[in-house]
Amino acid sequence: MKTSISIFFISFIVFALYFKIGVIVPAGGEGTPSVDSHELRQRALSRGLKPVPLSWEEAKEIVQNPQNPLTPKKISLGKALYFDPILSKNETISCASCHILEDGGDDNLPTAIGIEGRANPKHLNSPTVLNAALAKRQFWDGRSPDLEDQAKGPIAAPFEMGMTPEETVMRIKSNPNYSKRFLEVFPDEGVTFDTITKAIAAYERTLLTRGAFDLFLEGDDDAISQKAKKGLYLFMRLGCKGCHTGMSVGGQSLQRFPLRRYNSILSPESRFIGDERYFAGFSWQKIRPEEPFPFPDIGGFHGRNGQFLFRVPILRNVTRTAPYFHNGSVEKIEDAVRIMARHQLGLILSDEQIGQIVEFLKTLEGDLVEYMAE
Repeated sequence: MKTSISIFFISFIVFALYFKIGVIVPAGGEGTPSVDSHELRQRALSRGLKPVPLSWEEAKEIVQNPQNPLTPKKISLGKALYFDPILSKNETISCASCHILEDGGDDNLPTAIGIEGRANPKHLNSPTVLNAALAKRQFWDGRSPDLEDQAKGPIAAPFEMGMTPEETVMRIKSNPNYSKRFLEVFPDEGVTFDTITKAIAAYERTLLTRGAFDLFLEGDDDAISQKAKKGLYLFMRLGCKGCHTGMSVGGQSLQRFPLRRYNSILSPESRFIGDERYFAGFSWQKIRPEEPFPFPDIGGFHGRNGQFLFRVPILRNVTRTAPYFHNGSVEKIEDAVRIMARHQLGLILSDEQIGQIVEFLKTLEGDLVEYMAE
């Protein structure tokens, strides 16, 4: 009887520690063996990781919205609107102000800043616009089904561009150049709030990037380093690709975050888990047991309908889009990887493993494909 009780007690402790502490993944070569490039490539392709097409005809089939057919004139009109501050109340900011194409498609700020320096009231930062056409939902809570609907939000938000749909239409109609172009692109509708956002979305659908990872998937074994290959191996083996999948390496679903919390049973000073630098950049005193996230709950945004459901971020160009997470509370990509491994997968990674995964993430950096030059 005592033996049974002891076994039950030990099993309970092990079970509790698994969910409270996480599993330490073997470090070094044991955890990340050298991998055959061909085998690794085939494994990646079979798990939904795909290269961005070089051909516009092929890319167009992937990003096309049947309700908003892409044409060169529509894309050109959308590009003009994307960079034009005419869509903001005081004509000081444009779509490109928060979604800077050269900086990873965002603004590298913890929270989006609109007209008159107004910050997002939920302290939400700007998701990348690059490759957003490949995602199934838009915004941090995934409330928009497509880019056409998403484009309406920032224009009409009082803390972003501060316009009403009616004001937006009137301003575009009063511009002779835009009035003419809208009649050419939308002869049956002219200037409406819907056609304005359709044009912007048409341009955004062309903003796909390609880099070293695409070349590797297409057969170039030397496109990425051995360290990056080990990172890709870990990325798939540990389960990251379960959510970060598709051509965009993310953006395909809403997922709960965090799945696991580790704030209570061990003291912050404990060395048992071998992870004393987990909250790098933050004081342990600022992380209270009631905190819902493994970082300060700045802004109080808790995902879709307050249920901690977030759109899985797109990982293409992620190493260029710091700071990380919805409220920009994490500065370093290494800390973001550590948090995701521990709180989503229940794993504790070594610095070497984190470095390998980050090296893989760097291969997801890419340049815009100049499709319209074809």
